[in-house]
Amino acid sequence: MPRYEYRCRACGDTFEVQRPMRDANVKTACPAGHDDTVKLLSTVAVGGGGGDATAQPRPSGGGCCGGACGC
Repeated sequence: MPRYEYRCRACGDTFEVQRPMRDANVKTACPAGHDDTVKLLSTVAVGGGGGDATAQPRPSGGGCCGGACGC
């Protein structure tokens, strides 16, 4: 079940709520009982690249083909 992060405009508290996605936009009061809260945008890192963890990163930028071939 996803967690959503909120901030209370009244007291400034930041808190998380775990709820189903279907309830993602339901109004939420802060733990102190204030109703003026906003849902924050959270960044989520999802693993599973499946690659070799020791692989070297490819060079980027420059060259005729973006630099991957070293030209």
